[in-house]
Amino acid sequence: MRSDAGLHALVHELSQGADLELLLERFLVSIVALAQAQAGAVRVLTDDGLHMRLVAQQGLPDAVVQVERLVRRDCGVCGRAGGADVLAWVDDVHNCGRAAEHSYFGVQCKRVLAISLPQGGEVLGIYNLFFDHDRPFSAETESILRLIGQMLGLALHNARIERERLRLTVMRERQEMVNEVHDSIAQTVAYVRMRLPLLSDAMLAHDDANSQKYFADVKKAVGEVHVNLREVMTYFRTRMDPLGLVHALSRIAEGFLDRTGIVLELKNEVRQLQMSEEHEVQVFYIVQEALANIAKHSMARRAVISIRRQAQGLEFLIEDDGLGLSSPSVATIVTTAHEPSGSNHLGMDIMRSRARRIGASLEVSSNSASGTRVCLTLPENPVDRP
Repeated sequence: MRSDAGLHALVHELSQGADLELLLERFLVSIVALAQAQAGAVRVLTDDGLHMRLVAQQGLPDAVVQVERLVRRDCGVCGRAGGADVLAWVDDVHNCGRAAEHSYFGVQCKRVLAISLPQGGEVLGIYNLFFDHDRPFSAETESILRLIGQMLGLALHNARIERERLRLTVMRERQEMVNEVHDSIAQTVAYVRMRLPLLSDAMLAHDDANSQKYFADVKKAVGEVHVNLREVMTYFRTRMDPLGLVHALSRIAEGFLDRTGIVLELKNEVRQLQMSEEHEVQVFYIVQEALANIAKHSMARRAVISIRRQAQGLEFLIEDDGLGLSSPSVATIVTTAHEPSGSNHLGMDIMRSRARRIGASLEVSSNSASGTRVCLTLPENPVDRP
């Protein structure tokens, strides 16, 4: 067996955690050729730890593949390799032939090698090489084969971590959606519940003026619920860009003019944000909410997102040249579907809630000339809050 550029490239891909299915197929093609073997297979322990499942193969007859798809963990030398970090030869393949009920073992295949796939004191599976000869390997070759087994074990371990991360991400997103629906809808629904008895009393009293007033309030609130639900669905269909926050904001800026008629400019003065995934997601949603408010209420012509590093931490500044907070139309929007209790707006409440969740501060104010200014400041070492 020769150690060439193909082997080095294979080991590099294993260490980088490439796509696992493609990696396994390429792994077997390369290693079967390098070891001058007849066939190869990779087996991974099932979740219950009782069996080994065939996840990839190269060169085995179809009839053998069907039988070998699931074998007991304690099956012969392969089972021993699945229980401890070993490299073991199967010289007597007749037991394999009896299990497979196929002439492949003992006729075409004379010898089988079983190599563990260890990671962190645990064996995640094995890989097999099938030979039509019994020529011995050198100690150096066996060391290389064991090294490849270790690297493949690391790749399987990383794939398991990624699956778990995706599962937790889905669970977190579901909880986020529940929280978002609650934050967006609960206050409005409570307002409707308070208005309905008043509407009922006015109707029973034949008070047409108040009946129309309370009916209009309920109708407006239901419309607000509908709008908020659509916004929540939109937010959760808009996933964080895998290339990161800046790239996600750049994509929003590119299409903002076509969607809203407002020119949006992104000014980024920070080379590397160095933010966690959770913080990037929350900042993305806060900026997205601020931009939604600009699109709906500001009547602006231009808007700017500025990212810069200040003494207090990372600053995300969203400004527009629109009507500003004192505009009558904005004031109307602010109090929609609420008891007249100041300027609390559902969108602002959600933004502040998200900011608190990542230990950031949020300030909403008017520009010195016109328009609105939303400033989100994230400390360099923020603390997540429940």
